[in-house]
Amino acid sequence: MSIDFYNENADSFVQGTLNVDMQSLYNPFILKLRKNALILDAGCGSGRDSKAFMDMGYRVEAIDASKAMVEHASAYSGLNVRHLTFQQIDAFNKYDAIWSCASLLHVSLSELPEVVAKLSRSLKSHGIWYLSFKYGDSERIKDGRTFTDLDENGLQTLIAAQRDVEIVETWVTKDARPARAEKWLNAILRKVD
Repeated sequence: MSIDFYNENADSFVQGTLNVDMQSLYNPFILKLRKNALILDAGCGSGRDSKAFMDMGYRVEAIDASKAMVEHASAYSGLNVRHLTFQQIDAFNKYDAIWSCASLLHVSLSELPEVVAKLSRSLKSHGIWYLSFKYGDSERIKDGRTFTDLDENGLQTLIAAQRDVEIVETWVTKDARPARAEKWLNAILRKVD
């Protein structure tokens, strides 16, 4: 359902998100990265964040489940963005960091543990992982998209089931897009041995 939404509304979604200032979210993430780190932008959308990280000197690979978003992100970032779902990720011990900004929230609660496990396997030891969810504790459908909302307790429960990642920090922010009043749960995880 969400993939269809992004395929059908890619142009308007890109216009509404491409120029959003994300620096306040980038900073806690990049402070934990080594120079020249390889970042997976998981669910890259418009390619905004991929391009920003490349401009900062990081190496980036990007994926998205929507073919239309892959085309937009490839054109905008200059990357060869791969058309791939989270469930299709099969990398092992490859990435220094993962950036999954407002993307995992489209995975159903029942599938999240498996997706988190797949993504964590793709991280190197001590790798850093940023993720965000709309703040709440429910699954819902809105405007043709499915959402899994998490609060701190929901995230803690999700991550406690994983053996190889831990929560480093969480914080709540308001939506960075103008005229949006939604709250977001942001978190940084670390891969542990």
